[in-house]
Amino acid sequence: MELIQRDPDIAAYLAASESVDHAHPQVRSVSDRLSAEHPDAYSYAEAAYVFVRDTIPHSADSGDLRVTWRASDVLEQRTGICYAKSIAYAALLRARGIPAALCYQRLADDDGSHPVLHGLVAVLLPGGEWARQDVRGNKPGVDARFSPAGERLAWAVRPEFGEVDYPDLFAEPHPAVLGALRAAPDRTHLWRTLPTEL
Repeated sequence: MELIQRDPDIAAYLAASESVDHAHPQVRSVSDRLSAEHPDAYSYAEAAYVFVRDTIPHSADSGDLRVTWRASDVLEQRTGICYAKSIAYAALLRARGIPAALCYQRLADDDGSHPVLHGLVAVLLPGGEWARQDVRGNKPGVDARFSPAGERLAWAVRPEFGEVDYPDLFAEPHPAVLGALRAAPDRTHLWRTLPTEL
């Protein structure tokens, strides 16, 4: 699948914003610590990936009802769903000058019911092409890996069930995603209002 930059200016994928707040001291602290041990872009991108995937539990797996949507809050509170964890990973990448985009899949149950958007991150490493990464967090049946040369996502889409790989690379979280996160007082409410398509 050919990924499509929604913004032709690569600077958009390095910018700070209210959600991808990579200038925040919490993001900078984690970024500084990781980059001290992993100074080159490739090893840093992998270390940041492993950090978000493995040290910040997906709130559905942990039972945490808090909803986070700013990168700094995800890193401080150590919780988030796939969207929030993707925002945190994008912020950690951008904090080190590595372009990062938010992107999505549409996933469903085995009978095609209950569709929902799933959040991913695309990273652009020096000399490479955009490569999608999934920091959702592994569990039985899910084995996502950092892989700039070939996707190792949590799930491969099944078109026969209406699932979709969206090729669009967004500089900011999609408005439907960010709106759902910001409006949810807790994860129980969020689960009822997750966006189902772009």
